Amino acid sequence: MNHYNTTTSQNQPDSKPSSYTMKAVALIAHDNKKQDLLEWAEYNKLTLSTFKLFATGTTGKLISEATDLDIHRYKSGPFGGDMQIGSDIAEGQIDAVIFFWDPLAAQPHDVDVKALLRICILYNVPLACNRATANMVISSPLFKSSNAKEGASSNASASKEAHHESQDDPQDLEETS
Repeated sequence: MNHYNTTTSQNQPDSKPSSYTMKAVALIAHDNKKQDLLEWAEYNKLTLSTFKLFATGTTGKLISEATDLDIHRYKSGPFGGDMQIGSDIAEGQIDAVIFFWDPLAAQPHDVDVKALLRICILYNVPLACNRATANMVISSPLFKSSNAKEGASSNASASKEAHHESQDDPQDLEETS
């Protein structure tokens, strides 16, 4: 699914198979939720270290400084960071989004936030908006497996494979409106 392959020696007892592909996780938080995401990331530092991490600007900086995790930082959300993550989702580069957004505060980039939520749903990318759901996503054996998205949509994938279409490309879907 994504292009972040790591290879390890199969002679090591606890190593992953050489075909193991690191899952890519995007971390985003609105200003009023940054502390919540920071505390969650500190608590889950060990698990997060097994993923390729991405984040919007300020959020990524705060988490990286507090945890020493390697995080690729995009622009700040209001300056296009949410859209950059959405683009990477559409390209199959992001496997899950942890987005602690503030439902009680209007954002100057509400349209971008809605677009990001929509693209997660459109491409069947797990989206966690609070600690409980974020914990479930990063600890799920389904998420950690290489075919989690395919398993979740097995009926759709079987139909698309019969027609030699990409199961993740929404352009292949017929419009219903």
